[in-house]
Amino acid sequence: MSPSHFRSDADAVRDALSTLGLQDAADAESLKAAFRAAVKAARPDQPGGDADRFRRVIAAYRLVQAYRPGDVAPGTPDRPAAPPVLSLSPLQAVAGAKIDLRLGARTIRVAAPPGLRTGETLRLRGGAADGADLRLAVLIRPQDGLSVLGDDLFMSWPTPQRLLQEGGRVEIDTHAGTRSAWITPDRAAPVRIRLKNLGLPARGSRPAGHLFVTLTPSSETRSPAEDLLAQFTRAWTPERLAA
Repeated sequence: MSPSHFRSDADAVRDALSTLGLQDAADAESLKAAFRAAVKAARPDQPGGDADRFRRVIAAYRLVQAYRPGDVAPGTPDRPAAPPVLSLSPLQAVAGAKIDLRLGARTIRVAAPPGLRTGETLRLRGGAADGADLRLAVLIRPQDGLSVLGDDLFMSWPTPQRLLQEGGRVEIDTHAGTRSAWITPDRAAPVRIRLKNLGLPARGSRPAGHLFVTLTPSSETRSPAEDLLAQFTRAWTPERLAA
C-alpha cells in the first residue's frame, strides 16, 4: 500500500469543532453541550436527522477529546501539548497501513496496525523530535462509501426494488469480497443487514466489529437467467429457428 499524506492536525480539529457547531476551542462543559445538541439534531430516527451526519458528529467529538484531553480550557499556558492526528481511511483501519505523517518540518513514517479506533492514541517510541515517545490521536474518516462508528463499518448497496419487495438473496461486494445475504419480503425501509465480523478487527479488549449494509432501491436489473434468455433471443431469430 503506498503511503499517503494528510492535512495537519490543526485542520482536522478545526473541522471537528465545526461539525460540533463550534467556531473555536471550548472548555469541557461547552464541548459536551455542543456535542449533545449536535448528536440530537443528527439522530437518524428524528425528523431532519441523517445517519452519516450522526456518525460524523460522534467521530468529531471523539477526535476533540483525544486531541485536547482534560478539563483545562484550550489556550491555558500550562496546558499540555496536544497530540498530532493520525488520519486513516476505513480500509486502512481494517488492514493497517504505512503512512507518511508531516509534523512541522519533519515527515515520519507511521506503521498503523490493523484495528485502530477513532479516539485511541498510538504511541511511537522515540518518535518525537527530542527522542521522546510521540502519541498520535487516531481519526478514521469516511472514504469510498465506507464509514466507521465504534467497532463497526457502514456502507450502502444498490438493490433492485423488486428484490426488496419480494425478498430473496442479495449479493454484496464488500472489502472482504462478495458476500450473500437473504432478505425477507416487504421489510420496512431502510433495509439494513449485518455481516458478522466484517467490521474493524479485534484489537486488545475491543471485539471484532460488524459490517452494516443499507440496501438502497435501484432500477430493475435482469437476473443472469434473464440475460441468457435475452442473448438467445438476439442470436436465434425466427429465420434461424426455421432453418
